[in-house]
Amino acid sequence: MGKSLIPPDNGDDNVEPVDLKAALEERYLAYALSTIMHRALPDVRDGLKPVHRRIMHAMRLLRLSPDQSYAKCARIVGEVMGKFHPHGDQSIYDALVRLSQDFAVRYPVVDGQGNFGNIDGDNPAAMRYTEARMTDVAMLLLEGITEDAVDFRPTYNEEDEEPIVLPGAFPNLLANGSSGIAVGMATSIPPHNVSELCAAALHLIKHPDATVEELMSQTEDEDPLKTKVRGPDFPTGGIMVETPEAILDAYKTGRGGFRLRARWQVEDQGRGTWNIVVTEIPYQVQKSRLIEKIAELLIAKKLPLLDDVRDESTEDVRLVLEPKSRSVNPEILMESLFKLTELETRFPLNMNVLSNGKVPNVLSLRDVLKQWLEHRKDVLIRRSRHRLGEIERRLEILGGMLIAYLNIDEVIRIIREEDEPKQEMIRRFELTDNQAEAILNMRLRSLRKLEEFEIRKEFDGLTGEKKQIEELLGSDAKQWQTISWQIAEMQKKYGADTPLGKRRTTFADAPQHDLTDMHHAMIEKEPVTVVVSEKGWLRAMKGHLADFSTLAFKEGDKLKLAFHAETTDRILVLTTGGKFYTIGANSLPGGRGHGEPIRIIVDMENDQDIVTAFVHNPERKLLLSSHVGNGFLVPEAEVIANTRKGKQVMNVKAPDEARHCIPISGDSVAIVGENRKMLVFPITDIPELARGKGVRLQRYKDGGVADIRVFVMEQGLTWQDASGRSFTRGKLELLEWVGPRATAGRMVPKGFPRSGKFS
Repeated sequence: MGKSLIPPDNGDDNVEPVDLKAALEERYLAYALSTIMHRALPDVRDGLKPVHRRIMHAMRLLRLSPDQSYAKCARIVGEVMGKFHPHGDQSIYDALVRLSQDFAVRYPVVDGQGNFGNIDGDNPAAMRYTEARMTDVAMLLLEGITEDAVDFRPTYNEEDEEPIVLPGAFPNLLANGSSGIAVGMATSIPPHNVSELCAAALHLIKHPDATVEELMSQTEDEDPLKTKVRGPDFPTGGIMVETPEAILDAYKTGRGGFRLRARWQVEDQGRGTWNIVVTEIPYQVQKSRLIEKIAELLIAKKLPLLDDVRDESTEDVRLVLEPKSRSVNPEILMESLFKLTELETRFPLNMNVLSNGKVPNVLSLRDVLKQWLEHRKDVLIRRSRHRLGEIERRLEILGGMLIAYLNIDEVIRIIREEDEPKQEMIRRFELTDNQAEAILNMRLRSLRKLEEFEIRKEFDGLTGEKKQIEELLGSDAKQWQTISWQIAEMQKKYGADTPLGKRRTTFADAPQHDLTDMHHAMIEKEPVTVVVSEKGWLRAMKGHLADFSTLAFKEGDKLKLAFHAETTDRILVLTTGGKFYTIGANSLPGGRGHGEPIRIIVDMENDQDIVTAFVHNPERKLLLSSHVGNGFLVPEAEVIANTRKGKQVMNVKAPDEARHCIPISGDSVAIVGENRKMLVFPITDIPELARGKGVRLQRYKDGGVADIRVFVMEQGLTWQDASGRSFTRGKLELLEWVGPRATAGRMVPKGFPRSGKFS
């Protein structure tokens, strides 16, 4: 009978109460630490996460070095999963694939054969079809792993051993970059140019207290081997448009970001026509998705300057952009694309890595290089000690062999005649156990005279090497000298003049374009008629309407004002509260219905009404006036509001309110009060403000302003009566109404409209 699953005593004595909060905290902390340490963050020393390290180690065990033949990826994945990494085969294969993609990794560590995916985002072939082996970069990462360069630990099932970190003769963390999301922290490191990293590392060895500024070059040096870190160097190239100050700050703090743009050029098509050709796209952007996005924007009419997009790529990227017409400015067209698509991206920098494989830290450029160099020194010392041990063991054996040669006849006699020849030789010639064992294992052919010379030669050579290693281990300066030599050799191998080492990402300043031009580039230019009703309903009718009498409104509502505009224009609306609101003509509701209330479009207070609306012209100045007669001049460029909340320009207190907004097109002001008194004065008497209450324009006992007009004194003042007839009073005829600002004025001239308005 099987063992019962029911606990004894009805389970009462076997229930262990656990505090839920403490249990959850403990388990979540364990999960978080596991994710941080064993999955998401790379080690600063070799720049690898555990899965990548295990792939490298397994490929070494399978002897997949660059000079050997390829092996099936399925075999590599099986080896990694079975011995070192007990996770899904697909996640291991995905990691392996990425290490081989030259558009994803700056210096591939895996040499893949077969379909390993492409920049369009297509998946690689199944692992049973693809093959792989290591590259020279991988060999540098593993250099010295068999020479006790690093510590090993038992694998998950304790049947094997795996390296805790790789020797890392290649500055992999910065060269290939890394990204990962852990629990409560993330890392994002862009790829860099190895030649520049080597130059910075060599400078840091010579000057251990060097600052981040000293480890960076603002410009390219005449000698490419002296050009230190300038910024990221992405596998897909592109142009970096970040300012040097921002780049420096990012490397100082270990946090920041880089704006990266596609590389493009104008290609002449003859007869004045041209296309734009994009030859490099930003890092980690899928080309197919990018083209889809541009096509979607074209259909949505958000790229009015662009006519078509074509993908003519083969192995190299080639996106062809056709402009709407030859008169389009290519710079403005590209700026509109940079703003709306992934032709411009921002790559974040967050150098959050595991220091010594244990502590997550956000490090500066200097700290990352320093910790890598310290690891290289540690590896050099360990390899040197390992080699020293090997030399000492070999010298011991060679010493024993030389004794055997000097006493060869006696040795032969002992072996032939003695019962225990090993013990006898040890006693007779004062040999060690290893020496005696080596003599007994010697072949007869080794007894030639020539062999003795070879042994003496090897003994002398090893003795000299031993002395050199002992000197190296005893001198800090010699250790750094050796590391400098290793780095300099690597710099030559991956120099700026080699196909792999040549810098791909270049630097440029982002061109500054007028915001209005940019705004126009985003919108298709079409004529519209903006209609504003008395109750504050706005709409934009297609085309420029000549007759406004046919416009329909809701019951009880009527036309307040209507004017012609283009969809690319910005419409300014002034309210009685002295606030200006800015609305894009393209964002106004269409003219099929009655439109929408302005309070839906912008955040306008309920107790305010629209004073006027007009097309924005940044070149003009406006004269603002309140009902009680206060006013001032304001440049129209100053009243633009960037948010729905609007911009307070005229300060008014109830019951006063903003009443007039007149564009300035003259040198004199004529103001008429509700008391039918008119005053004329020079416009220079009114101050120019960006915001305020203004000054008194005309004085009243009661009532306020009826109308204002700005005119040119030499041309005279014109008004229209109720029947539409025009009257003009010249300069001399107006003399009796000319007076100082803020006076009462005189009764209006004969023939002035009863409405008290100029038109």
